[in-house]
Amino acid sequence: MKKTIAKDLLQIGAVFFRPDEPFTWASGIKSPVYCDNRLTLTAPAVRLDVENGLASLIRERYPEAEVLMGTSTAGIAHAAITAHILNMPMGYVRSGAKDHGRQNQIEGKLEPGQKVVVVEDLISTGGSVLEVVSVLRGAGAEVLGVVSIFTYGMRKGLERLAAAAVENHSLTDFDTVAAVAAEEGYIRAEDVARLIRFRDNPTDESWIGEGRA
Repeated sequence: MKKTIAKDLLQIGAVFFRPDEPFTWASGIKSPVYCDNRLTLTAPAVRLDVENGLASLIRERYPEAEVLMGTSTAGIAHAAITAHILNMPMGYVRSGAKDHGRQNQIEGKLEPGQKVVVVEDLISTGGSVLEVVSVLRGAGAEVLGVVSIFTYGMRKGLERLAAAAVENHSLTDFDTVAAVAAEEGYIRAEDVARLIRFRDNPTDESWIGEGRA
């Protein structure tokens, strides 16, 4: 599954490598990769692979799950489609409580004690998904874990998830996508080591420019 999803994401440009002309994240970090999993929603064949994959992960890892909760906004559509496949209820968690009406932060019915799986599109440092987990736990839910399309596997993210006792299962990961990108000719084989160095330490920019003649 990891290689299939990696090929899918590369094919539609949802994951795009540019090691010689890095992107700049909002944090200021220079990155050789750009990831936009929203593009999976506009590619029906890829979307089917993704949602069936997420459904399979939930069946395998969390058979006792009672509710799916998407992260706002990227995880909402994936949670909805996956819940439809599994015939399960779903909702989503806002980034902040509404300032009108019932001032909900959790949208959809959630009872205290219910077993929840969070659906996210990607995991980098883990901050945003852990905020969602915190809100759900505060509402009395039992968060079984997280399923996501893609994870960078960054040390900071792994440590944060472990500290919060949250497990994540992704359809594919940075290392797999980088390897497939080299196999499929999206990048040079020698670029893979540079990409892994970025993954291991995003603040170390020594990999930049190494591939230029």
